[in-house]
Amino acid sequence: MKNYFSMLLMFLFFVGTAQNTPPKDTYVKDNFTKQEFYIPMRDGTKLFTAVYIPKDISNKNKYPFLMQRTCYSIAPYGENEYKQRIGPNQFLMKEKYIFVYQDVRGRYMSEGIFTNMTPQVERKTKKDIDESTDTYDTVEYLVKNIKNNNGKVGQFGTSYPGFYTAVGTLAQHPALVASSPQAPISDFWNDDFMHNGKFMLGYFRTFPVFGIQKTKAENKAWYMDTFVKQTSEDGLKFYREMGTLKDGYDKYYKDNFFMTEIMNHPNFDEFWQKRNLLPHLKNINHAVMTVGGWFDAEDLSGPLNIYKTIEKTSPKAKNTIVMGPFSHGGWGREEGKHFHNQIYFGDSIATYYQKNVETKFFNHYLKGNTKQDAGLPEALMYDTGAKQWREFATYPPKEAKKVSFYLANGTLKNAAQQGFSEYYSDPNNPVLSSDNLKDFNGFTPRNYMSEDQRFAVGRPDVLTFTTDILTEDMTFAGEIMAKLNIASTSTDADFAVKLIDVYPEDFKPTEKKDGVIYGNYHQMVRSEIMPARFRNSREKGEALVADQKTAVNFRLQDVVHTFKKGHKIQIQISSTWFPLFAINPQKFLDNPNFATKEDYTKAFIKVFEDSSIEVEVLK
Repeated sequence: MKNYFSMLLMFLFFVGTAQNTPPKDTYVKDNFTKQEFYIPMRDGTKLFTAVYIPKDISNKNKYPFLMQRTCYSIAPYGENEYKQRIGPNQFLMKEKYIFVYQDVRGRYMSEGIFTNMTPQVERKTKKDIDESTDTYDTVEYLVKNIKNNNGKVGQFGTSYPGFYTAVGTLAQHPALVASSPQAPISDFWNDDFMHNGKFMLGYFRTFPVFGIQKTKAENKAWYMDTFVKQTSEDGLKFYREMGTLKDGYDKYYKDNFFMTEIMNHPNFDEFWQKRNLLPHLKNINHAVMTVGGWFDAEDLSGPLNIYKTIEKTSPKAKNTIVMGPFSHGGWGREEGKHFHNQIYFGDSIATYYQKNVETKFFNHYLKGNTKQDAGLPEALMYDTGAKQWREFATYPPKEAKKVSFYLANGTLKNAAQQGFSEYYSDPNNPVLSSDNLKDFNGFTPRNYMSEDQRFAVGRPDVLTFTTDILTEDMTFAGEIMAKLNIASTSTDADFAVKLIDVYPEDFKPTEKKDGVIYGNYHQMVRSEIMPARFRNSREKGEALVADQKTAVNFRLQDVVHTFKKGHKIQIQISSTWFPLFAINPQKFLDNPNFATKEDYTKAFIKVFEDSSIEVEVLK
């Protein structure tokens, strides 16, 4: 339990209020005065708020606000207890702002009832409340009650606080001039707990954080005794012994309201539709910089889709996207030599972003001229193959052309073929999501996003398709579509697709991790899973007709990745991906979340050679 508590603290530190390594000095206490108070919302609910005010503020030296609203606690509590670091980064902290932190409804010291991804009310009356009204009421109170502010407010947040930032853009308060949702959730159907509606079993241990209501004001986590205890470093052993998803739910989480909601809503029904932020993101009229990481296992869909939606629906917004070679929130802390898992990407990448992008964005809009843009590119995207930043005037870049790779007899062709490849899928013997047993034991799995996939090659339940050695660089930039034509002897199946960069046999990295063989390394670049039941509609599952050729089309998340000369491009396809994702019984059920071992059905699955992976290639 002690090890697990340490993982939780690291998780909350990572996605909550502290992204950098805190300085050892007392800079915050020396330079800021802390105030705590409750801010009343329009329905009378009071939200607990901490404000750090620069000591040199005056009528002649006014400051703007930088605000974060969070469900992860604004600790430490008490006006004499100070955070060691405030703001999005150390540069902005030393630039000085009025930094504001707030516990959202139902969390920690705030009043009210907590709801995951609070549904947005489309046509509000004066009495309606949601996260955008709470943002508005908070901004209104701050501007009117904190002396010597300059009348401008910015907001920031990573992960769940990124969602509160994104939904806060809808507040439409005239003082709100800059927002930076970072690793934001846009839709739990595709972020964090599910991918295309497929339950992400690797997050099974996180549910106490999100599914236990507090009964009184709390200045520390009240859900600690509901965590599943860690008994072995072998995380795979835990999931194998747990049994089915139903078994795990029955044993550990019957009293967890969020897990119960997920179990009882297998389709994209009204429950999930109400929690989809994207349809509400329109008519935003201030500056928005959405930030994400290409190796963000939790929230990769969110930043990409939020940026694209605002771009389409809010022409008055000054809209920017930044995507770096980071895992979840990794741009918020400096690591020196930057690795994701075993892959090196460069030095001081997070510091570059913090100093030259994030600080520039907020300083311009909160302390400068909001009528002009900040001088940032429309899209600042890190090429994870070339290992360098790239700027685009539009994203996806208009100059990228769609190219299809057809899946034919172990190779990738430029035209459809007439045969098929076949594999045998057994739910009782699933393809593993990693060959690192410790990774299965983490609070949330992250390394798999760039992990070496050689362990899966050669399995009879994994299809592999590979190009010849590339004779020139090839850059993928934009969206990826899997267009599969399949047939199964079963009435349901999942389809997991991986895009892989195969290194040359003699590859020598400039920086490496000890013990890693980089020659012929199979680096995962992008992956996604799709339940066949949702191939025609997310709202209602539909069985496969056994042995009937069927189209299953779905998006993988975007990439900006150059496959270098001498490398190869590879696609892997399977129907299990355990324990990252719950096992599909391969028998159609109205609610597969309650499948039993007796429902498990073995299947022969064909992938026809007119199947393809469609990518956008920069020429």
